Amino acid sequence: MQCGCTALSRDHKPDDKDEADRIIANNGRIDSYRDQHNNPLGPLRVWLKHEDVPGLAMTRSFGDAVAHSVGCNADPEMNEYTFTKEDKVVVIASDGVWEFLENIDVSRIVYPFYL
Repeated sequence: MQCGCTALSRDHKPDDKDEADRIIANNGRIDSYRDQHNNPLGPLRVWLKHEDVPGLAMTRSFGDAVAHSVGCNADPEMNEYTFTKEDKVVVIASDGVWEFLENIDVSRIVYPFYL
């Protein structure tokens, strides 16, 4: 089975360099949640410089004034693509899928149903 895939968007998370640069430039801090022994737990999150709030694992959100104060925003990222005859399927899914499956894994799941 021959499957190929191309991501058409990117995650807006604190581990993305462009997103992290914006948060840091706005006096925010990026770090994981820490347990009682100061060991990192879970994904990187956005925090105020000297307080453990808001703790978002994303860098884009609506209506969060605290997160907005350190560079989180609700600005959409828009791209334009021209599809060709070789493009067969578009998969639109939330981060609940992409957090657990790589693009190629989703491609392998979907491809047999295209045939």
